[in-house]
Amino acid sequence: MGVPFRITLYAPDEPSAKAAAEAAFERIALLNAVFSDYDPDSELSRLSRSSGQGRAVPVSRELWRVLEAAQALAEQTEGAFDVTCGPFVNVWRQARRKGELPAEALLAEMKLRVGWRKMRLDPAAQTVELTVEEMRLDCGALAKGCAVDAALALLKARGIASALVAGSGDLAASGPPPGQPGWKIEVATLDGPGAPQPQVVLLRENAIATSGDAFQRLEIGGRRYSHIVDPRTGLGLTDHSLVSVLAPDCGTADRLATAVSVLGPERGLVFIEQTPGTAVRIVRQPGEKVEVLTSRDWPR
Repeated sequence: MGVPFRITLYAPDEPSAKAAAEAAFERIALLNAVFSDYDPDSELSRLSRSSGQGRAVPVSRELWRVLEAAQALAEQTEGAFDVTCGPFVNVWRQARRKGELPAEALLAEMKLRVGWRKMRLDPAAQTVELTVEEMRLDCGALAKGCAVDAALALLKARGIASALVAGSGDLAASGPPPGQPGWKIEVATLDGPGAPQPQVVLLRENAIATSGDAFQRLEIGGRRYSHIVDPRTGLGLTDHSLVSVLAPDCGTADRLATAVSVLGPERGLVFIEQTPGTAVRIVRQPGEKVEVLTSRDWPR
C-alpha cells in the first residue's frame, strides 16, 4: 500500500510478543496483495483490468467489504469520496514527478473513466462490474485503515489486550498501555508560521486518521495542489489543510478524513456531526491566518 506499518504491543513474554507481531504483519502483507494499486498482480489491479469487458467479477470477502463501504460513502457524499478516481490519481502522480500541472484535455479524458456509478456491486453474488473501459480503482483512502483494523483484530484474537497499530498516519488502539488511561497520540499540525502546537489525544479502543497536503503536494506558481484529488473535478485540492478524524475503527477514520478533505470544512463538519461515534479536527490556512475547526465531540 506504499506506506510503512508499525506495531507496538504489550505481552506476557518476548516469544508470544514476537509471534503475535509476526502474524499481524503477515496479515497486513496478505491484504496488501488484495488492495495495492502499486502491485500489478494484486486483486484490485486485476479487477481494474476487467473494466469495460461487460462482465461481473467475483471478489474476495476483504475486497468486497472495502468496495461496499466505499460505495456507501460515495452515495452519502454525492461523489466527494470515490474509489474509481484511480485515473485522476495516476495523472497527478505524474504531475508531481514532472513538476507541472496536467493538461486540461488529459483530465477531461480521464473524467470519462471516473465515477462511482460506473462501478456496479451485486451483493447476492458478491461480484463487481466496472462498466467503462480503462477504469482504475484506488483504495488508498481506506485500505490502510482496513489493514490496521485487521492486524489489531488478529492481535486481540491471540490474547494481546494492549496494542497500537499504525499504517502511516492511520492508527488504531486496543487497550491502553499498563497503568495508562490510553495511548498518547500527537495529532499533526500544519508546517507553516502561525500553526498551532500539535495536540495530544488518547486512543483506547478507537482509531484516528489524518489526511492533508503536508507531505505529498505539487507547488506551481505559488499555489499548492494536494495529492488528494477531488473525484468530481479531477483537480488536486488547493486548500492547505490537515484533517484528523477519530472513529471507532481505522477504516472508518481513514475514509472519512479523505471525504472531509474533499467536502471542505463547512460541509465536512456537518457530515461528521451527523455520523455517530466520530469527531474531526481541521487545521487549515486559507490565507495568511491559520484556522482550527473542531466538531462537537473532538477532545478539548
